Amino acid sequence: MSQDNLIKMECTVCKRVGYYSSKNKKLKTRIELAKYCRWCKKHTPHKETK
Repeated sequence: MSQDNLIKMECTVCKRVGYYSSKNKKLKTRIELAKYCRWCKKHTPHKETK
């Protein structure tokens, strides 16, 4: 993945970064996905961070 499109996905429950993903830079809204958090041990919403 190229560095300019790389984003961090942070768990909304425990606030830890568990995933990295790429994003189309034309999108202005922040991505929110349900992902598995290995610290919470369940699926939680993950939001894009800076």
